[in-house]
Amino acid sequence: MGKILLGINLEFVRHDDKPFEWGVEKAAELGYDYVEPMVHLGRELLSEAGYFHSVSMFDDPLRIKRACNNAGVKLSGLSAHCPLCKPEISTEYLKQAIRFAAECGAPVVNTDEGPKPTWTTEEEDHVLMRYVLSEAAAVAEPREILIGLEPHQQYSKSVAGLDRIEGLVDSPSIGINFDTGNSYLGGEDPYEWLAHVKDRLVHLHAKDISVEQSDAERGKITGTPVGCACGEGVIDWAKVIDICKSAPRDIVFSVECGTIDQAERSIQHLKSLL
Repeated sequence: MGKILLGINLEFVRHDDKPFEWGVEKAAELGYDYVEPMVHLGRELLSEAGYFHSVSMFDDPLRIKRACNNAGVKLSGLSAHCPLCKPEISTEYLKQAIRFAAECGAPVVNTDEGPKPTWTTEEEDHVLMRYVLSEAAAVAEPREILIGLEPHQQYSKSVAGLDRIEGLVDSPSIGINFDTGNSYLGGEDPYEWLAHVKDRLVHLHAKDISVEQSDAERGKITGTPVGCACGEGVIDWAKVIDICKSAPRDIVFSVECGTIDQAERSIQHLKSLL
């Protein structure tokens, strides 16, 4: 039976114009035990200037490890979302994210199929995704890194669609990063879906959806960057916790919200249930 641990995706400091290390310290200050940094290829002006939390994979991976050690937190995974349907982007990005994760100490790399090309068919897209995931799994397996596939975008917005993607490659490194908010917004029952994938679960994005967003967008979109504070929206967190308690591995609930205040209210709510 798995334990439930609390972490946060560093998107919660996106609008505060602060660097990665500041975000890690703030997460620790709020009481989170785990963080999920976002990584990118190349150089990006705002991050280089210290105004954004994303870390370049051209940097030393030990930068991430040092920041976490200094703050007294651990890594739940890396946010390495890339369009699996576009192998010219995602193949090398995902392989590098896996190597980076292995060196900095992140056990999971999270991704999704991303926006599809405008000219490909559904069958062609799944061949392209199989190519990318095969290449990524070959790098992940010897490093014992897990790849978390998230419900977010056109194919993974349904139970059957995410199952199909996860089954494209037979690898022990490929599992599910379940997103409570995206699954709800796609129109599915998030609790039935979570129960369906719990044995393959490697990570969880704890995302709540406000009543206003639910009324306006449920069934019309395939996901959203961040949600509201956990406990202030439509997601039944007691039910989510109950399902995850029977998962075979320990699962980090990586909160995805948009502000520091929401992050503080989220951890208070989740801790009250745990």
